[in-house]
Amino acid sequence: MSQEECICEGQTKVFGDHAEEAMGSGEHQGVRAVKFLPEAQDLLPQMQENEQMGPIGPWASGRVDWGPLAGLTGTRPVVDNYSITRFSEGEWRKHNHEVLCGASEDQRRANVVELNSREAMETIAAAADKKQHNNTLLLGQRAAEIHRWKTELERALEEMILEIDMLEEQRRRARQAKTALGIVKNITRECLGRRAKRIEPDLVRDEAEEELIKEAALVKEVEDLIDRTIVQIEEQQERNKATKARMEDDWSDKKQSYDIEAINTNLTIKSPIILFKPGATRFPDSQSTPAGWMDNVQDILQTAQEVRGQSCELRALLDGPILSDCVKDLREQADRVDRALARRVAETDLCRQALENELLVVVRRIADTEKLIGELKATIRAMDAPMKKAQTRLDNRLHRPRIENCRDKSQFGLVDEVKTLAEQVSSLQARLKEAEEALVRLYTARGQLEREIQIKRNSLYIDKDRCQATRSHYPSSSALAGHA
Repeated sequence: MSQEECICEGQTKVFGDHAEEAMGSGEHQGVRAVKFLPEAQDLLPQMQENEQMGPIGPWASGRVDWGPLAGLTGTRPVVDNYSITRFSEGEWRKHNHEVLCGASEDQRRANVVELNSREAMETIAAAADKKQHNNTLLLGQRAAEIHRWKTELERALEEMILEIDMLEEQRRRARQAKTALGIVKNITRECLGRRAKRIEPDLVRDEAEEELIKEAALVKEVEDLIDRTIVQIEEQQERNKATKARMEDDWSDKKQSYDIEAINTNLTIKSPIILFKPGATRFPDSQSTPAGWMDNVQDILQTAQEVRGQSCELRALLDGPILSDCVKDLREQADRVDRALARRVAETDLCRQALENELLVVVRRIADTEKLIGELKATIRAMDAPMKKAQTRLDNRLHRPRIENCRDKSQFGLVDEVKTLAEQVSSLQARLKEAEEALVRLYTARGQLEREIQIKRNSLYIDKDRCQATRSHYPSSSALAGHA
C-alpha cells in the first residue's frame, strides 16, 4: 500500500465523515484546515522565507537550533523555559500515520489470530467429537461383547442350576429307591420265615423257596450298589456347586462391568456426573488383557460344560445300568417268585386274573368307545357350518336379478356339495348308532365280568396263604426307581 492510499484509508477509517466536515468547515471560515496525516510536501525540505528562525515570541529566552531541514537532518526546535517544541509538523503527521497504520496492522493481525483461533477451535472440537464418537462406538461394542458372554454365562448357569436340581432329584430317587429296597428286603425275609414254619410234608425246598433265596441275595447286591451311587452323586454335586459359584462370581463381575460400560456409553458432555479424574489414565498392574479375559470366560464355560457332562453321565448311569437295570432285575426276580408261588394256587386264581385282565381291556374299550361317540357327535355338529354355508350361498344366488339368475357350474357345484354333506352326515349318524349299540354291549359285558370277579375273589379268600398276602405289598417299579 502506498503512502497516499494509507493516508486516505487512515482518514476514512479513523475519522470518517466527521473529519471531512471539520476540514470543510475550517476552509469555509478562512482558517487553515488541520491535516494530521502526512502530505506529499512533507517529503521535500520545507523552505521558509527567512532561513534563520528567530525566537518564538519576545518571551523566549532560549536559543534557536531548529532549521528548515529539521525533518531531514534530525535537528530539533527551540527548547526554552516556557515551552517544549521538539518536532516539526511533518514529523507530527508522520507519527500520527505510524500510529494509525500500526493500529491497523495490529487489527489485521488480531483478525488473523481470530480466524486461525476459530478454525483451530472448530477443528479441535470436530476432532474431539469424532474421537468421542469413535470411543463411544468402541465402548458400545465392548458392552455388547460383555453382554454376549454374560448371556452365555447366564445360559450355562441356568443349565448348571437345572443340572444340580436334576442331580439332586436323582439323589432323592436313590434314597427313595433304597427305602423301597428295604421294603423288598423285609418282604423276602418275611416270606422265608413264614415258609420255614410249614408243616411236613409241605416243608420242602421247592422252586418258590429257591427263588426267594435268590431274591434275598439280589437285594443285598442292589443295596450296596445304591450306597456307592449315592456317594458318587454327593461328590459330583460338590463339583457342580463349586462350578456354579465360579460362574456366579464371573457373571456378577460381568454384570457390574456391563453396567459401567453402559453408563460410559450413555455419557455426554452435558451429563451431570462427569468430573475431572486425576490419574484415570493409569494402567493398574491387576488389569487383564483382552486375550486373558477371553481365555478366562472360555475356560469357565468349558469347565462348566465338562462338569455338567460328567453330571449328565452320572445321571444317565443312574437311570440306566443302576436303577433301571436293578429295578428290572428285581421285578424279574419278583415275578419269578410270584410265578412260583402262583403255581400252588388253584385254577380259580388263574381264572380271576384272566377275568380282571379282561375287565381292564373292557374298561379301556368302553373309554375308547365313549371318546369315539363324543368325536362322532362333534363331527356331526361340525358339519352344520359347511351345510349352512352351502345352503346360504344357494339361497343368495336365487336372489340374482332376471337373466343373472343363471344355472351355471357354481350352482351345480353348490347343489352337489349340499347333497354330499347330507350323505356324509347320514353316514356319520349311522356310525354313531353303531357305536352307541357297541357301548351298551360293553356295559353289559363289564357288569358280567365284575360279577364273576367278585364271585372268584370270595372263593379265593380261603385259598390264599400269608405269603401271597405279604407279597401283595411288593413295591412297584416306579417306587423301586425312586419316584414318589
